[in-house]
Amino acid sequence: MESEALQDRHERLMALAIERARQAERHGDVPIGAVVAREGEPLAVAGNERELRRDPTAHAEILAIRAAAEALGGWRLPGTTLYVTLEPCAMCAGAIVLARIPTVVYGASDPKAGAAGSVLDVLAEPVLNHRPEVVGGVLEPECASLLTEFFSVRRTSTA
Repeated sequence: MESEALQDRHERLMALAIERARQAERHGDVPIGAVVAREGEPLAVAGNERELRRDPTAHAEILAIRAAAEALGGWRLPGTTLYVTLEPCAMCAGAIVLARIPTVVYGASDPKAGAAGSVLDVLAEPVLNHRPEVVGGVLEPECASLLTEFFSVRRTSTA
């Protein structure tokens, strides 16, 4: 069981990811946010920008990982934790492994494309050279409602 202080840290940083997810929604992107932190302090914060950039790789995790690598001056991200409002997809999980991020904390599970145990488990794949610790379900109701509300509005406006 996690300590109360660690749980508080996870919730504080996930709340920052949620805030960035809401910003992504304002420009028409699926509301997903990510934070890369070290020692409880944010290094990089990003939201989805696929629509904004017209770039299929502009997921929140990828953008946050790129910004953290720039901030740290290298592609390895030791001592960091990635917080993301939705379970990472296969592309993002691959980037997490390549960046050697030690810990991934996510909010809502993704039963359609999750690659941290829901559909695939890239982050626990034994043949890969890095397997981060994964913590799921942090502020899950808040993270899930962002997506539920986003897609509910989209469905009713296209019906």
